[in-house]
Amino acid sequence: MLGAIEPVLRRPGGLLECPRLTADGAVLYSDVTGGGVYRDGEPVVPKRRGVGGLVEHRDGGLVITGRTLLHGDRELLAPDDLTGFNDLTTTPEGEVIVGALRFHPLAGEDPVPGQLLRVRGPGDAVVLDESMLWPNGIGLSPDGERLYACDYARRHVLTMERDGTGPAVFCESPRGAADGLAVDVEGGVWIALGDGGGVARFTPGGELDVVVDVPADFVSSLSFSGTDVLITTIGTLFRGRSEVAGVPVAPAAV
Repeated sequence: MLGAIEPVLRRPGGLLECPRLTADGAVLYSDVTGGGVYRDGEPVVPKRRGVGGLVEHRDGGLVITGRTLLHGDRELLAPDDLTGFNDLTTTPEGEVIVGALRFHPLAGEDPVPGQLLRVRGPGDAVVLDESMLWPNGIGLSPDGERLYACDYARRHVLTMERDGTGPAVFCESPRGAADGLAVDVEGGVWIALGDGGGVARFTPGGELDVVVDVPADFVSSLSFSGTDVLITTIGTLFRGRSEVAGVPVAPAAV
């Protein structure tokens, strides 16, 4: 299901996150602990720590998370009752779906329930879910109507309608945590297993299909660009090839 996995960075990093492959073949990722967002290893957003999610914007630049949700210098969300934003994805129309935290994970605080938000514009967000302790990887089904979101603290994936109705547990992590998430065009759901040292694919029905070992102590996230798969870890970023393509993530439009 996933071919040979090879490291693609020339220098080591800290806790790498939110890999994306751009249309022109550049590799984007963040360093959560070391700070910064990088394009092919060169900083494009220097120093910013805690970036757990990013996506290209249709007007250029990146939408990134952290203490606030930003598009370049434009602040999209900065609620006073939240400590920051984690992973994100987009709807086919370009709205942003993002997980929000109410605790400081890098400070070792115990998780408390956060929020899953759909951002329709600057300062305009709808709450989809407030039950998740630690919202993490997020993806949509191939038709764009069903939402999947990892709860890192509970080590499982929730699924719900795109408007947040009917939440239910989709699957449990086979080992380790449930960190980053991606969906393929057959409806398979892939999750990064955190301290489980690998990635797992689940069938559209939530049954475990395969676990792929990654040569790293901690696997934080993954993403598709066609059949290319990028995987971030503590230390480096890997690239592999899948037998099935991933669901494209649309540019943000908010």
